[in-house]
Amino acid sequence: MQTKASPADIGSEILVSTAFGPTPGLAAAELPEPADPLSRWYRAVALGGQGRYAAARADLLVLARTVTDPGLKSLVESTRGSLLRQLGDHAAAAAFDGRAATIALGATGAARAEALADAYTGLAADALGTGRLGLAHKLLGRVRPLLADAPPRAEVRWHWVRAETALAGGEASAALREAVTAVDLAAALPSVRHQVKSALLVAAATAATGAIAESAELADRVDARCRENGLLPLRWATAMLRSGVAAPPHARAAANEAADHGARLRALGGDIAPLGA
Repeated sequence: MQTKASPADIGSEILVSTAFGPTPGLAAAELPEPADPLSRWYRAVALGGQGRYAAARADLLVLARTVTDPGLKSLVESTRGSLLRQLGDHAAAAAFDGRAATIALGATGAARAEALADAYTGLAADALGTGRLGLAHKLLGRVRPLLADAPPRAEVRWHWVRAETALAGGEASAALREAVTAVDLAAALPSVRHQVKSALLVAAATAATGAIAESAELADRVDARCRENGLLPLRWATAMLRSGVAAPPHARAAANEAADHGARLRALGGDIAPLGA
């Protein structure tokens, strides 16, 4: 006899699907009330992916005050850092990611690997955002041995930051290889958000190699997927890329779109640091 799923289980499945699955654009009003701390974290991740920063921060603040499990508590701090980093405040994000790394040391097993990988990857991105490429490389090296025990999405994120670090160092071909690897790995995951961001990095790295027309075509495809899936922060980033690689007047239109997306993000609570910083 098959056991009927409880409302809490169904709610958790919906939140997982929105945070790390095929329905990232599910309207905020359709997201169920979390039944437990882990589900609340899923909702915060989902809201952040949609650019609903104020709502995501509210959930994360509740968790920061109440969660005692070190694995989840570390993920909460990493997610708080991620939202700051999305808005350009890498220095402030590093404080949260550093706290996440410290807390993660108290976790065990797979939870420790996931939390540490998340924290170190975040710290590497923070270092990159403040111009410390050497530190970013060092932190990415700490992530590598954790990946065997961490969720597959951790490896995708690792390749994202490796690609971004290569771009910052002027290594366009290496950046493209890392971004393509992220695309291949993300294709095996249910997470549309991870697939779309990986594709965006391929478009950016392609531009860095000098293939501007190809980059513009790739960016247009990414924009379509962002629009279809309600991924406003990634659509904003894609519009900025398109404004630099598209032919006039498409570039001007993309710049206007980027400004509009930025205004929408600010209205949703994206006012921690100036957008575009």
